[in-house]
Amino acid sequence: MTATPPCILVVDDEPDTLGLVQLTLETAGYRVIGAASGGEALLQAQQQAFDLILLDVMMPDLSGLEVYRRLQATLTTVPPVVFLTAKNRPEDREAGEGLGAAAYLVKPITRGQLLDVLRRNLRPSP
Repeated sequence: MTATPPCILVVDDEPDTLGLVQLTLETAGYRVIGAASGGEALLQAQQQAFDLILLDVMMPDLSGLEVYRRLQATLTTVPPVVFLTAKNRPEDREAGEGLGAAAYLVKPITRGQLLDVLRRNLRPSP
């Protein structure tokens, strides 16, 4: 029996970034669902379970921080959340980590760095 690959929700309002990250993760063997806004991410997370959420911080409708807060308030089990953002000030990092994020990555990031962080933060399958 073949194990189902982990499913990752990738959230980024920049189409090029979203597409590149999706392609990178799919090529690495992950199942990937994309969301182009915070609102879309919340809908996706309510409709299906994810093994990890890769979440941009700066989005026009809801910030990634607000999306994470809402997930924590509405989901029984919140998967690990990894922020992937251009915001690099110490207070930005502290805000993300203060919510309990698994990791806070600052763009640009290499493929290897991204995959390493995901592997370290994906929960083992039962």
